[in-house]
Amino acid sequence: MTTPTKRLSLPDPVLTDRYLHVVGDGDEAAAIALVTGLLADGVPPARVIVDLIGAAQRRVGELWAANDWSIAREHAATAVSERALATVGALSPAQAYRGRITLACVDGEWHGLPARMFAELLRLDGWRVDFLGASVPGRHLITHLHQTGPDAVALSCMIPTRLPRAHTAITACRAAGIPVIAGGRGFGPDGRWAQLLGADAWAATGEEAVDRLVTLTASSAADIPSFGDLNGFASPSDEEYTHLVRARPHLIATAMERLAATYPEAHQYTRDQADATAEDLGHIVDFLAAALYIGDPQIFTDFTSWTAEVLASRHVPPAALEAGLRLIQDQLIDFPTATTMLDAGLATLSR
Repeated sequence: MTTPTKRLSLPDPVLTDRYLHVVGDGDEAAAIALVTGLLADGVPPARVIVDLIGAAQRRVGELWAANDWSIAREHAATAVSERALATVGALSPAQAYRGRITLACVDGEWHGLPARMFAELLRLDGWRVDFLGASVPGRHLITHLHQTGPDAVALSCMIPTRLPRAHTAITACRAAGIPVIAGGRGFGPDGRWAQLLGADAWAATGEEAVDRLVTLTASSAADIPSFGDLNGFASPSDEEYTHLVRARPHLIATAMERLAATYPEAHQYTRDQADATAEDLGHIVDFLAAALYIGDPQIFTDFTSWTAEVLASRHVPPAALEAGLRLIQDQLIDFPTATTMLDAGLATLSR
């Protein structure tokens, strides 16, 4: 592979496709050579991070969802991108002068690369960044805050099932007097669930978050308008949410026992197919629990639509997902909010 020629700039679909090809091939050396060449040609590091690495990673996710790439290939490509991102950081020195930020993925959130890219954008903008990585338990996050006294906390959440733990982290950070900015699609369209859970700010992109942090940390705690109403938040279905979380193993096991009677094709399932089905049933329960916790059925209907598309790309008919939804619903007849949300998910499938 050749080094990029002079005067190249980003975004550039051709360069992104080239980068996607090398990470898809697991070619770490080629990926590093590409980003090194761009930096040498004067392309700003932030553009390499956002318009090359970030854009390619979005395509990686789409290719996995469409069943064009295996999960192993997706993981390998992500690992190469992590090395490419580290190269950008090593070749782009920056001096901290704005202050100190703690950045973490909420407990249970394992998608660490988007947060790692944001950490580099912050560092380039003059922040000292304590990047704590993926799936940081709330108690350890708070211990770190007391030890370091950052100006703000940035929390990443890519999947809505992690919102209850995000709420715990946000509550603890604000109790410690440290403002919180939330990011990641797990917080919902326009950050609506970040607002509900009491975050002081939300940003749709890393670059937007960089800009908002300057304003957030320039004000005193008393001057910062609350993005949400933490004290006003109360899950409308506490009893149902608690039952669902506690009964999760039983709900999945019972659904698996009854599956073949409801969906005869399951008689022919291999062990791998049965394991994948149990995992999918677990996702149904987890997203339903998150929807109950937040009190917003969109969490569950969005999940149902997305899952149907992913399963269709793997030649799994909608009837299989419908059977799973009904098997969970049949066990929750005494919980009206949960059954209503499951009805909404079934209606989404019918559309």
